[in-house]
Amino acid sequence: MPELPDLEIFSRNLEQQLSGKLLKEVIVKNGKKLNVSVKELKSAIEDQKLNQVFRAGKELYFGFENKAVLSIHMMLKGELHLSKQETVPKHAIIELLFKDGTQFCLTDFQGMAKATLNPAADETPDALAPEVDAGFFKKVFAAKKAAVKNVLLDQHVIRGIGNAYADEILWEAGISPFSAANKIPDDKLKDLCKAVRHVLENAVKQISKTHPDIISGEVRDFLKIHSAKKTNSPSGVPILIVKTGARKTYYTEEQEVFN
Repeated sequence: MPELPDLEIFSRNLEQQLSGKLLKEVIVKNGKKLNVSVKELKSAIEDQKLNQVFRAGKELYFGFENKAVLSIHMMLKGELHLSKQETVPKHAIIELLFKDGTQFCLTDFQGMAKATLNPAADETPDALAPEVDAGFFKKVFAAKKAAVKNVLLDQHVIRGIGNAYADEILWEAGISPFSAANKIPDDKLKDLCKAVRHVLENAVKQISKTHPDIISGEVRDFLKIHSAKKTNSPSGVPILIVKTGARKTYYTEEQEVFN
């Protein structure tokens, strides 16, 4: 699943490619993943100029001149396609056809990716929002007995962090992913806050440097801990892996457990 850094680059590239274009037609291949009727969607955004593409959490937002907004959530296996070909990719969910011939398409072979017209405002802060500081974590974690990694992954607590980056953040902060969130001391919450921003912002830089035109997929080769190809952390400590369901947690014994 693409996480915040991936989606940040996708949004920038789509903004560059699509901003200012007139949407000629929207084609819905899977209406079950819409929050409105196809007719209502067409009425809202067809023949409208796309003003901007931006990211919030794990979603991409397409803002049109008439103030209509279309959000896209790629879910686990969604992919984005941008071309001037008339051939529709397999497993299409929704297509945006622009007047100049540009075709944007969301696909998902699992059929789970979704599009939403004028989504409700989400008060949950983005992981890179200014208010996500040590005080934020202290307030949120105070009532959370769950493992800190699970809390970081909860999109109702903080938006944008997924499995891979949660592992990277907790390793950099020196906090075990199995620590109880409400037992983490204030000084470590400061470390966590710094790690969230540094890891995510650095990832955006790394992806932008090596894959400047990317609009789909995941780039993970620069990660320090969450990597099947690495056996030791940068400091030489063995990387341990615990599997819970379909999710794998990568960590080391350098990380302190708080319980």
